[in-house]
Amino acid sequence: MIEQIHYYLSYDFVRNALIAGTLAAILGAVVGYFVVIRKVSFAAHSLAHIGFTGATGAVLFALSPLEGMLIISAAAGLMMGAYGNRLQRSDMAIGMTLSICLGVGTLFLAVSKGFAGQATAILFGNIFGVSHHQIIQTLILSAMSLGTLLFFSRKLLFASVQPDLAEARGISLSTLAVVFMVILAISVTLASQVVGILLVFTLIIGPAGIATRFCRNFWSGLITSVAIGLFAVWTGILLACITSWPPSFWITTILFVLYLINETMCRLIFRME
Repeated sequence: MIEQIHYYLSYDFVRNALIAGTLAAILGAVVGYFVVIRKVSFAAHSLAHIGFTGATGAVLFALSPLEGMLIISAAAGLMMGAYGNRLQRSDMAIGMTLSICLGVGTLFLAVSKGFAGQATAILFGNIFGVSHHQIIQTLILSAMSLGTLLFFSRKLLFASVQPDLAEARGISLSTLAVVFMVILAISVTLASQVVGILLVFTLIIGPAGIATRFCRNFWSGLITSVAIGLFAVWTGILLACITSWPPSFWITTILFVLYLINETMCRLIFRME
């Protein structure tokens, strides 16, 4: 088994997949932790599907699907962020926006038949097709997003847990909401390279959801979320090499199994108490 893993690691596309997967997993786990705390999971899910329109539309203008998805998702994130804390009560507006974006994306996909393969890769994920250029893009975007998130982390945590008190102390909730939603859009875009738009919700919410159930402290939960995300991505990519099954399947399966184990342990601990 170890020799087989070393054999696959000798290929550039496998190493590229691990690097891109690592960056996406770290950013997704950190951002996802705040998504769970702020209770904007539906908005995160919607951003991924809204990005489908950008991915399919980009091929009409000779752009990469990743760039198109980033532009549309960031724009949608800005608009969602403008709602501030009202975003949690705007499910209908988000749902209708999501519907029209999916419809337009389907139209773009039908028109750009010759380039449908590129959009399909974003839709279902193609981590083994990540290029050196995309890795550099991912590295830059991840570093910028994590740096910005670190800068606003204390205020963002305070505003997420006690929004009324944070606003009373002069913290701009609208500014934090806009910044966070744009970072979320970037995270969703990068994660789509690993598991695709259809399953990106799992990589963003899965590790954070498990961590918040297992940990009570913010920093221990954040670190646990990152560790779970990295474990799922690394293991999923290596299992995909060995079995030739899609990495998206393995990553989502690993996270689902970890979720079941976590829920079982939590229920047993609750009964013992």
